[in-house]
Amino acid sequence: MADTIPGDLKYTKEHEWARVQGKVVVVGVTHHAQESLGDVVYVELPKVGSTVTEGKQFGVIESTKAVSELYSPLSGTVVRVNDALADNPSTVNTDPYGAGWIVEVELSDPKQVDALMDATAYANLLKSA
Repeated sequence: MADTIPGDLKYTKEHEWARVQGKVVVVGVTHHAQESLGDVVYVELPKVGSTVTEGKQFGVIESTKAVSELYSPLSGTVVRVNDALADNPSTVNTDPYGAGWIVEVELSDPKQVDALMDATAYANLLKSA
């Protein structure tokens, strides 16, 4: 399982990941999340310029098995969305930590990053589930 949890990312208990790049954070769903969902058929993205709030819903991901809410790991403003997911939502399944990213958020409070789990803590969360 550890090979599916990149060490350079931060994680939430809702199975989103965050790649911190200065004041901007790239957000996606974890390998565990996409595996649990099954084949992703649709991703509802927020609008560029919209505000997201830590722990609050910012979108929806739909699979052949379920519809799940996406929760923002951090607060800030959406500066970019992965429009490619409109045509190829299954990219979330095939490359959850790469081309399957969902949004980029400019942080309003970079200190929030400290509250997210590192890879070890996230792996322990999965083991205890």
